[in-house]
Amino acid sequence: MAARKAAKKAPAKKAPAKRAACCSSSRAKVKAGDQYKCSVCGLVVSVDETCGCVQTCDIICCDTQMKKKR
Repeated sequence: MAARKAAKKAPAKKAPAKRAACCSSSRAKVKAGDQYKCSVCGLVVSVDETCGCVQTCDIICCDTQMKKKR
């Protein structure tokens, strides 16, 4: 009676992880006319033209992401 070693199974393939949305405004499409405000210094940026990138572009000021002005 020879002891049999268990065959190693290949690890199951995982689906690619989805990115977690840090805030809803960062994943929304940026449109012409949108305004973003810096919560640190108060600078307001108005979008004149969209870049057409596939990925969402973040607007950064004072090392923080600008939030959409309401």
